Amino acid sequence: METKVSHDIVEKWLKAWSLSRKLSLPVRYKSGFKVEVGEERQKIRYVFSELNHDFIKLSKQIDEPWTYLKVCALPDEVKNTVSGKWIIQPPGYMMHCFGPMKNSDTNLCEDYRIEYKKYNSTTVIKIIAENGELASIGHIVVADDLAVYDRIITEEKYQRKGLATFLMRELEKIVLSKGITNNFLVATEQGKRLYESMGWELYSNYTSIVIPGD
Repeated sequence: METKVSHDIVEKWLKAWSLSRKLSLPVRYKSGFKVEVGEERQKIRYVFSELNHDFIKLSKQIDEPWTYLKVCALPDEVKNTVSGKWIIQPPGYMMHCFGPMKNSDTNLCEDYRIEYKKYNSTTVIKIIAENGELASIGHIVVADDLAVYDRIITEEKYQRKGLATFLMRELEKIVLSKGITNNFLVATEQGKRLYESMGWELYSNYTSIVIPGD
């Protein structure tokens, strides 16, 4: 990649990712980081800011299913360096945004209401439909000087109604109230288009691999 990915930013993002899920904070593993996730289909995740010898060596040592290796690199770059036991996951995109996001303010239809919840350094915002269903949800986590937007989800039946844009604006208000202008997230292919329309830019490609189990 042309621009070297900041090891420090990856560490802060992973710290926020762990806080959002109430997991133990990441620990250093050689040139990367390790998080004990403890889920049935994701036991451990190792995250590296670059595709290097440590990543490749670890990929050869691991045989246990549902251990994830994640790295700031293109899928094809990873595929060409690991064995066939590893399955490449759908692409991810690390994105950043400095300062206020684009797009005019959007209003929430009276058919919806907002709920807030806080824990550790995380704030959760839920948009609830008139029938009581969860329409959209998002988390904002502050890790030092970095604001991490996490798990921004709009349920399928409520998509294309502007809820995600409104939700991002509400999360941003929390960030701005803390005087933070350095924003970060990891997007899916679908989410990437939304964030780009709001002024976010690609920071790095992000590839995950896993050995699947039964």
